[in-house]
Amino acid sequence: MSDKRSLFTVCLAAFFSPAFSYWAVAESLGNLAQYPPERIGLTITTADNGSPELQPEELILSSGQYYRLTLDCPDVRDDLAGWRIEMPEFLNNVHLRLVTVSDIEVHLQGLSFNAIECDEIGSAHVSFVPIKPGVYPLYVGNVPLAVGRPIGESGVQAKGNYVLGEIVVR
Repeated sequence: MSDKRSLFTVCLAAFFSPAFSYWAVAESLGNLAQYPPERIGLTITTADNGSPELQPEELILSSGQYYRLTLDCPDVRDDLAGWRIEMPEFLNNVHLRLVTVSDIEVHLQGLSFNAIECDEIGSAHVSFVPIKPGVYPLYVGNVPLAVGRPIGESGVQAKGNYVLGEIVVR
């Protein structure tokens, strides 16, 4: 009977060892959301010709670093003159922690969102950890309704004003 138990134990160990070694390798080497986050900013203003302007046009980030991005829209006049900010490829490759608008905090803990629209003067904050290195597009353009498209429609509003920036993760 003890030979059968030994054989059973060896078979179990052989069966489960790949799973346990995967977890050991996949474990993070540190706290991926080490407080405090590094603060970075992106300001979206309206040019004289009505197009959005980004400052800076490129964000350079490090994979594994905890960031708090402030999206600032200082000169929006109304709902139809606002800006829609989209970065879906980037958001699919980060661990989202928190989105803050005014004093309202949304604790996402890895969930995602599609866009942020600046319909009034103000700021939003997004806290995240980039996971996958790469170069990701950052789209800022008219809110869809301003160009006759359905509210909430995603993607480039080709009939409107827009600009493409980049988020580089190293």
